[in-house]
Amino acid sequence: MKLPDLEAWAIFASVVEHRSFSAAAAAIGLSKGTVSKAVTRLEAQLGQSLFHRTSRRLALTEAGQDLADHAQRIVAAARAAEDAASDAATAPTGRIRLAAPMSFGVTSVAPLLAAFLADHPGIEIDLSLSDARVDIVAEGFDIALRIADLPDSTLRARRLCSIAAHLVAAPAYLAAHGTPSHAGELGDHRLLGYSNIVGPWRFRGRDGTEVSVKPRGPLTANSGEALVPALVAGLGIARLPGFIVGAQLASGAVVEILADWNPAPVGLHLLTPPSPLRPARVEALIAFLAANLKDPCAS
Repeated sequence: MKLPDLEAWAIFASVVEHRSFSAAAAAIGLSKGTVSKAVTRLEAQLGQSLFHRTSRRLALTEAGQDLADHAQRIVAAARAAEDAASDAATAPTGRIRLAAPMSFGVTSVAPLLAAFLADHPGIEIDLSLSDARVDIVAEGFDIALRIADLPDSTLRARRLCSIAAHLVAAPAYLAAHGTPSHAGELGDHRLLGYSNIVGPWRFRGRDGTEVSVKPRGPLTANSGEALVPALVAGLGIARLPGFIVGAQLASGAVVEILADWNPAPVGLHLLTPPSPLRPARVEALIAFLAANLKDPCAS
């Protein structure tokens, strides 16, 4: 199937409007020769002449008169499409697909969205919560929040804040198994593992000493919240962020250990596809999340 020569149709419409090849060329910023060639190309494709040309006068043929309205409608439809696209790019309206970690999304992201949506009634948000690492481009997300050290990537990344991790255990566990005094002793303890973070737990002491421990224990899960019941029951030691274990720390159900060896904070990053062009609705949500997720993380 041969595609229509839309450029030639648009140039023909401009010649019809200005009744002159020279005037049309000046109006659309092309040379007179380019305009003439486009009209000749269209005539060859249609198999009929569109203009009567003389040295002094340019007039539409009967076929040209019949097709002039079609040409104008083609140009009008194209301009309408461009206007619609421009409105979508500049006005904060439309749908946004947002991905976030499960627990952090429930505790820290979802409560913010009501205020954002109230201020932007033309925007719809499709929030997807999962601790699995999503492929933003392949799965069609506009924004993803990720708590991790990021590998090199073509994605656009913005660090919003740091998320502190806490090494915690229930008093009953420590009473039964003892309280470690050095990060190197963790290898002898039952550790509750978060399977979405691959590799050992890494610690740095105040004297600069670095220790790596591979977590082994009775429970590994791809959700940090799923570890909390076993943690509170005294089945092991866990490394969890405050938005998951903060309430248990506040109530005394668990206590923090190895304060001198607590793992380094992990960054909360906002990721978007690599294109520098983003609709206004996406820019609005990025600005909102950046402004509202700093203090909760810092606290």
